[in-house]
Amino acid sequence: MAGSGNPKTVNGINIDQLFATIEQIKGNAEIAKFKFRAKNQWVGGTHSQATVKDFYGALQEDDARDAVVFHLDEPPILLGTNAGTNPVEYLLVALSGCLTTSMVAHASAKGIEIRGVQSRYEGDIDLRGFLGISEEVPVGYQAIRVFFKIDADVSEAQKEEMIQTAQKYSPVFNTITRSAPVKVELDRA
Repeated sequence: MAGSGNPKTVNGINIDQLFATIEQIKGNAEIAKFKFRAKNQWVGGTHSQATVKDFYGALQEDDARDAVVFHLDEPPILLGTNAGTNPVEYLLVALSGCLTTSMVAHASAKGIEIRGVQSRYEGDIDLRGFLGISEEVPVGYQAIRVFFKIDADVSEAQKEEMIQTAQKYSPVFNTITRSAPVKVELDRA
């Protein structure tokens, strides 16, 4: 564990704890294995409700946090009632959080002070795939574009490197771009 005294923080991240965690994982790789979970309940129409609460990580179950509820729905033009965010927008939100977290954590580990990070995300979808109108049109995003503004006393080249590092270490970015296998089946329990 980290030494005594005030922990060193950069960009709000406890660097002492970060490096202590890295050392613990180097000593026992099982600590690094996490299993995140979400549940979903259909409400009606295109509206459903997802809940996130517990997960497995660092060799134990963790249910200490309060449940977080996400409402998912479509806009009226897509037969919804705007009771929640569109699921493909949540994908962009997940990507935004993961890229930002990865960027800030790695910059912090290098001692780079950041005053601000802003990003915007755009994704292109052709509904002909989703609606089964065209087999040639992909069902999901055809392209996603990400734009970062970084406020830090570093060169443009270092900012570009920060963006590359975020992509390299973001689990969501890598899941999207490398397509993790997903198994979907009937729950018989």
